[in-house]
Amino acid sequence: MKIIVGITGASGAILGQRLVRFLLEDDHEVHAIISPSGVAVFAEELDIRLGGSHAEIRKNFLKHYKNNKTLHVAPADDFAARISSGSSSIDAMVIVPCSMSTAAAVAHGLTLNLIHRAASVSIKEKRPFIIVPRESPMSAIHLRNLLTLSEVGVHVVPATTAFYHKPKTVEEMVDFTLGRVLDILKIKHKLFTRWRESAAEE
Repeated sequence: MKIIVGITGASGAILGQRLVRFLLEDDHEVHAIISPSGVAVFAEELDIRLGGSHAEIRKNFLKHYKNNKTLHVAPADDFAARISSGSSSIDAMVIVPCSMSTAAAVAHGLTLNLIHRAASVSIKEKRPFIIVPRESPMSAIHLRNLLTLSEVGVHVVPATTAFYHKPKTVEEMVDFTLGRVLDILKIKHKLFTRWRESAAEE
């Protein structure tokens, strides 16, 4: 699949980092867009410093994934990028993590950066589109925006986890959320043990 992954400045950079890694390891083509705030959170939460200029961010993001040939990185302000057009051959989009300001912009049709534009295109082209909001508690404004997105077909997958699989690490907790994202994309994975799965196999 060809999948756009938008990474915003919400807390939870590990969600975007690990999703991109899984998709690349599973031989999918990833078109990553990371906002300036997303770059800052990568440094704050993951100690991954991508730099300041577009060239530095692209170079260091690619380097982080060992210059995988199926990874493409576009600047957040590049409205002329190929993925900004509905004619581009993209299969799905995920914004992970998704800030509340990004959710608000997309819900109200604002295109202030390439993530917003690609999201708008995904909605109008009726492509599979998933957002992973990371905020707590949510205000009535947040909830209304998420409802608006859900009503037009956007899948809202909050950055939460289950505990029946007894996660022991942050990564295992994160992978539960990402596994639910992959389920929606119909991508097979083994990121977590499903409810009663082991019992059913006995």
